[in-house]
Amino acid sequence: MEHTADDKAKTIWINGSLIDEDKAHVSVFDHGLLTGDGVFETMIAYNSVPFAFTRHYNRLKKSASAFSLKVPEFELLRDACIEVLKKNNLFPSRLRITITGGPSPLGSEKGDAAENIIIASSLAPIQPETSRVITVSYPRNQHGALAGLKTTSYGENVIALADAHSQGAREAIFGNVSGDLCEGTGSNIFVFHSQKLITPPLSSGCLAGVTRSLVIEICNKLDIPVFEENIKLELLEGVEFAFLTSTLREVQAIDSVNGTSLSGTSSPVIKKIKSEFERLISTNNDP
Repeated sequence: MEHTADDKAKTIWINGSLIDEDKAHVSVFDHGLLTGDGVFETMIAYNSVPFAFTRHYNRLKKSASAFSLKVPEFELLRDACIEVLKKNNLFPSRLRITITGGPSPLGSEKGDAAENIIIASSLAPIQPETSRVITVSYPRNQHGALAGLKTTSYGENVIALADAHSQGAREAIFGNVSGDLCEGTGSNIFVFHSQKLITPPLSSGCLAGVTRSLVIEICNKLDIPVFEENIKLELLEGVEFAFLTSTLREVQAIDSVNGTSLSGTSSPVIKKIKSEFERLISTNNDP
């Protein structure tokens, strides 16, 4: 069997030490494993410095504060990420920081052990130019305690994405309990409807995506009006064009929704935004 560069044993960083992945372990009583008491960030690194690290770090701290989890200092965590990237030497690299509650009782109550802090990397998957998406019937609860947080409680996303894959799609799109468009399992969404470029507001329950915020800034720079407004999920199949944004997808056009093709996959608006995003990547590691 032919092996790829990503098949080799990787180095991870766990609680202050670099270690081979096959020698690393966490307790079976870890609260992140038992209850989802954990948070994470996924970044991309085109070289040995993670892209947009400051934005990811700030979001990690926000998510962690909801669980009363401690986050290492900025410089320590950034240096650890760079160490892992250099050791594994896989680019572009998917880089993940995970912080869990550490060993705890077998229940929802927290223990008094220190957090587990893990940094791992692998080769970033190659992304197609466009994606098919489906919508799912169960909503995001924009009023819930986890709304807008990036936590290890990802079961809903796992189920939705598996459903998408079973239908030949690459992403599943959620509405919220109000019936408004919200987000994908690992992406934000922008749509062009009624002559307006719209993305759901953070009040919809969507994650404050790093790429989402960069794209909004790019639109402002390019004088492309973008509106953070609610739009009904049921309208998604009829929009002129739409695209997903995420760390790994960057800016990716949607070619169909629930099997219905969108006409504006090659929209000049998408091309302009994508081109400017690529320019940003090439000129600024920490925008």
